[in-house]
Amino acid sequence: MTAGTPLQIFSVYSLLFAVLLAAAPHALHVPKWVLLLATTLWLWRVYLLHRDLRLPNRWLLSLFTIAGSVGIFFHYRSLFGRDAGVTLLVLMLALKLMEMRGRRDAIMVIFLSYLLLITHFLYSQTVATAAYMLAVVWLITMTMVGFQQRAPREAWKAALRTSGLLLTQAVPLMLVMFLFFPRVQTPLWSLPQEGFAGSTGLSDTMAPGSLSNLSLSDAVAFRVRFEDEPPNRALLYWRGPVLWDFDGKAWRGGSALGGPTPALVATGDPVRYTITVEPHQQNWLFALDQPALTPEASRITPDFQILHAKPLRDRKRYEMMSYLSYLLEPGALAPEERDRGLQLPPAVAPRARALAARIRAEAANDEDVLLRTLDYFATRPFFYTLSPPLLGDDPVDEFLFQTQRGFCEHFASAFVFLMRAAGVPARVLTGYHGGSLNPVGDYLIVRQADAHAWAEVWLAGRGWVRVDPTATVSPQRLAEGLAAAVPADDPVPFLAREDVAWLRQALYRWDALANAWNQWVLGYNPERQRSILARVGFDDATWRTMAMVLLVLSGLVLVALTALLFLNLRAQRDDPVQRAWLRFCEKLARRGAARHPSEGPVDYWQRVARDFPQVATDVQTIGELYVRLRYGRTAPAEDVTRLKSLVAAFRI
Repeated sequence: MTAGTPLQIFSVYSLLFAVLLAAAPHALHVPKWVLLLATTLWLWRVYLLHRDLRLPNRWLLSLFTIAGSVGIFFHYRSLFGRDAGVTLLVLMLALKLMEMRGRRDAIMVIFLSYLLLITHFLYSQTVATAAYMLAVVWLITMTMVGFQQRAPREAWKAALRTSGLLLTQAVPLMLVMFLFFPRVQTPLWSLPQEGFAGSTGLSDTMAPGSLSNLSLSDAVAFRVRFEDEPPNRALLYWRGPVLWDFDGKAWRGGSALGGPTPALVATGDPVRYTITVEPHQQNWLFALDQPALTPEASRITPDFQILHAKPLRDRKRYEMMSYLSYLLEPGALAPEERDRGLQLPPAVAPRARALAARIRAEAANDEDVLLRTLDYFATRPFFYTLSPPLLGDDPVDEFLFQTQRGFCEHFASAFVFLMRAAGVPARVLTGYHGGSLNPVGDYLIVRQADAHAWAEVWLAGRGWVRVDPTATVSPQRLAEGLAAAVPADDPVPFLAREDVAWLRQALYRWDALANAWNQWVLGYNPERQRSILARVGFDDATWRTMAMVLLVLSGLVLVALTALLFLNLRAQRDDPVQRAWLRFCEKLARRGAARHPSEGPVDYWQRVARDFPQVATDVQTIGELYVRLRYGRTAPAEDVTRLKSLVAAFRI
């Protein structure tokens, strides 16, 4: 078959379907006008094929190509980069369909489809994406096999089986390449991004409503695997941004004060665990309150925030150790830190200031101020809800004396304000609380819905003490989770409800699979590669060592596959049916009727019957018997014997 051989209609339909599946996920990424144009071209090609009409002239396609390229350039201000490059590839593939006339064009479309398919990893690297891509690769390969074999419509099952066999044979080589190809620090699929608008999670600013909105999300914030039994749920405070500065409406983090890290006096045993945090485009890392380790490429601030050197734009895994029982900075508080812990904007929340002054006047000391303030929340009709009323220009006074309905940020903000107004240094802590244990993977999943805010106050002799005013109003929030703490009609994340236990179990299994994929495939970085190679005897392996191992193992795999192919060919030669057919072909070849390499048995015996009518009957009998024995479901022994006899008696 030559490059200009006409294409079989079924194979072209199959290829069009494969192109559609390869491009479909990019419908979410390309501009709408490109999506409309590519879809129109694809439907146009299907219509021309169905009606057996001629393809459009090349000048029209050239016009589409130039106009489309110019449009993409003005849309992205470039033809390079992830989004512009993928959009250009989608459009060019659609245009190529409109000039696909022969085998060479079809092979080019197949290769472009492979290339377009692999670009999906630039947007998503999940298990679902990988499974989808594998299925489409199988379909594209089946189409390619069909073009090579000129398979009729009925032979698509055989082509599908052959493509599956080809992909299976590639698995050993794929594993060798994955394990031993030298890794680089930057993830393979990490390209310069056009922006990071997709960031989710906490921010360094907290205003009424900021955390309650986040609590409606089921998105995973991070996963935790403990070395021993997980601590009690009430102790699972995941420390994040520390907020010091208040402008009357919102709390902000700002820069931590300089100086050495304050003293952390452990009063219990440490807890060791490993965190895998999802990218959130910020610098902070999370750890159980209080962290006692600093992960690689990060630092700990004087207020015990862990900050990474760069914003987290990729998933990060790090080992941690924390003390859940401790004294934090129990000595004297530095004057500048005390001043910052007492800062309040003037002329804000006068009623709250009056309340704090009354509590201070009645209290014996700072600790008594703390207890009396918590008692104020416990004895007033405060209500925990995800749908609090909107607050106006003075949110602290409005919340404390009017609405009294709020989420954790309302309680933490009002509590810290009262403490500062009463002369007790205090600050707001944000992060997460709790998490759900995945029994399938035996790790803890902390979701955005677990976002939480609490407070720290400084008491003489005890240092910074964690205080959670939300627990005073709604102890169920800490003991049982979000769904148990809010009214039944409040919107909560789907996975927070307990009445979908079977679905939760199914999703736990899926999350365990996704976590394993993240850890062992996406997280297969240089450190993990060196660790695995060390287990098989390659200590301190350099890239030269890995390249040599890769070369040797790849060669062994190729030799093994070649040997299997050789054995398969030998088995075919030992086939009595095939041996008889080859003998029959040799007899015809000696009379100038050799079989063409691309000629099937039916085409061959029909041609010979036309060229040598004197033996047409014998040729037809042998040909039909061979096809039945070769491709039929059974091969009776008597028919094999008859074929051998017919070939032996054949004369021409």
